[in-house]
Amino acid sequence: MNLTARLKARLARTHNAIMGGIESVLGMGTRKESLERLEEALITADVGVKTSSEIVGALKEGFKWDKEGLSERLRASISGLLKEVESPLVIPPGVVPFVIMVLGVNGVGKTTTIGKLASRFSSMGKSVILGAGDTFRAAAIEQLEIWGERAGCPVIKHSHGGDPGAVAFDAVKSAVAKKTDVVILDTAGRLHTKVNLMEELKKIKKVVNREIPSAPHENLLVVDASTGQNALNQAKLFNEYVGVTGIVITKLDGTAKGGIIVPIARELKIPIRFIGVGEGVDDLKEFNAGEFADALI
Repeated sequence: MNLTARLKARLARTHNAIMGGIESVLGMGTRKESLERLEEALITADVGVKTSSEIVGALKEGFKWDKEGLSERLRASISGLLKEVESPLVIPPGVVPFVIMVLGVNGVGKTTTIGKLASRFSSMGKSVILGAGDTFRAAAIEQLEIWGERAGCPVIKHSHGGDPGAVAFDAVKSAVAKKTDVVILDTAGRLHTKVNLMEELKKIKKVVNREIPSAPHENLLVVDASTGQNALNQAKLFNEYVGVTGIVITKLDGTAKGGIIVPIARELKIPIRFIGVGEGVDDLKEFNAGEFADALI
């Protein structure tokens, strides 16, 4: 399969939710009634009430009222919204080490995403150090070590329950000494203790910034598409407290709520760096708005 076909297969549940909505609205009632049902289909796919209303509001005259015409107009509308946040993660020349602090609540696939990023950078010939900063979950440290072995990169860790700031310090210090290209720092995600978590993240940023004044160079937030509107709320929260510079949206292959990417793009205007569409190392895809819209619609 080509890339679009493969992506469409992974986004099948969201695709079917939206396209089923399109097929159900054609030839039933007035155009106004049909558009209302289409809006309901978009909302069901977690495109969001406000965003769905705006998209449907733009579907006026000027195109053939059939499945092909409506699909193409919808695809173009979604592609246009997503294009605004299509921005690959680029490591500027001469920035060594490039420090990425990875954020997200527990369960979104944060540690797995870090492992896939490490493998991606390693395959590009870059040296990588991982910092096991989620010290409150022993399983997170162990999981990161497994990914480190797979990617062939060292993992800086402390004992379970240790100071995440100290882990970040050691990881950055080691990277500077060894002239390592990329440092990826894992962080905790205990959102039920929101204030403590956000203060902890701010502390890690300060520790890293003391060692490298321009770092962290990327605050990369991982959200789980299957959580729908919760993913949008989490993105707003982390951005408010820490300042998010890029987003990874995971688990798009296992949900009908993949439309959540649209309101995230529209409301936050934060670059979407990658999407996760499976468990394999190669299933972390650089985000492309046109390809995504083609697969979705």
